[in-house]
Order: sequence, then structure tokens, then C-alpha cells
Amino acid sequence: VQLQAFGGGLVQAGGSLRLSCAASGRTFSNYDMGWFRQAPGKEREFVGSVSASGEITSYADSVKGRFTISRDNARNTVDLQTKSLKAEDTAVYYCAARFRGIFIISAPSSYEYWGQGALVTVSS
Repeated sequence: VQLQAFGGGLVQAGGSLRLSCAASGRTFSNYDMGWFRQAPGKEREFVGSVSASGEITSYADSVKGRFTISRDNARNTVDLQTKSLKAEDTAVYYCAARFRGIFIISAPSSYEYWGQGALVTVSS
């Protein structure tokens, strides 16, 4: 699966941003999709994920209620809608894919395919 993320940028604290990830190469609906982020000097961390069917989502506590993941299996895309952004949300955001499983997985090592990343900078 080839993944490409779009939509990063500079936004003021309290603002919102929508990231998109376009997939190609495999049957998109067979893959759970995750969003991760990595801030300078920190490890990559789980942001949220959506099951292959789109029925189940899971979020990190730090973004719950502020971020929403959705996918369109007909268009092979997965989006991350953010709102009420904080300075600590500044990071490079990555979309990732893993073959569908029974449970939502948050460990980056479980994801097989990664996009190139999109930088989100939140100014305070």
C-alpha cells in the first residue's frame, strides 16, 4: 500500500486543520488505518485509528474529543479532522496501514505501511 498525506500547515492555537491520506496499490478496505505523530525529540505516538470497515475508531486520550478519524473506502482515503489545537499538537503526522485485525492496534510497530508525513505547527 502506498500512502500519501496531505493538509499539514501552520495554525493558531484553538484552530482546526484537516489532514488527508490517499492510498493506492492494494485493496484499501482490507486495511485498518492509523494516524500517528512525532514531535521533535520525541518518539512516534499513536493518535487514532479506524478499522477497515470504518465502524470502529479509537483515539489517544490526548486527542479524544478534539480529533476525528473518518475513511472513505470508495475513494481510498482516510482523514484526520482536528479542532481546538494546542501547541503540544505540533508534530509531523503520519498515516499508516495494517492488514485488518480483530482489535484496534495502537503500536506503531504493528503497522506495515507508512506515508511520508505532514507537518502540523500550532502557534500559541
